[in-house]
Amino acid sequence: MSQKFSIAIGSDHAGFAYKGKIVEMLLAEGHTVKDLGTYTEESCDYPDFIFPVARAVASGEFERGIILGGSGNGEAITANRVSGIRCGLCWNEQVAIWNRSHNDANMLSLGERTVSINEALHIVKVWLATEFEGGRHRRRIEKIDQVSG
Repeated sequence: MSQKFSIAIGSDHAGFAYKGKIVEMLLAEGHTVKDLGTYTEESCDYPDFIFPVARAVASGEFERGIILGGSGNGEAITANRVSGIRCGLCWNEQVAIWNRSHNDANMLSLGERTVSINEALHIVKVWLATEFEGGRHRRRIEKIDQVSG
């Protein structure tokens, strides 16, 4: 049986459609999920929804965070402004594996305009299932944390 996580999720209007489908999948797989918005497709500013997800993960309230936008770039940049967050933009399975195994990422960013919904769902599953390798990668993460902490 795969590990179950507590997951905060958020998006802007450009990631709204995928967010709902990802939430459905996560709940069906037994994860605990909290949707921190947005709740409509009306145009909005992504930092208003991404910062709360990143802060919830950084504080330990949630184990993982998933954020979505049109490209996912601005969302990842925003999340990484919060101390303790390691968020990567993933566009395929291999990048999702490296994001977790090499970077011990606690947040995943996805772009609704860059991958299909089936790809996005697969990326989320792979990302959640991938363990951090530690070893030489741990030393690098510690160096990042020294600067950002």
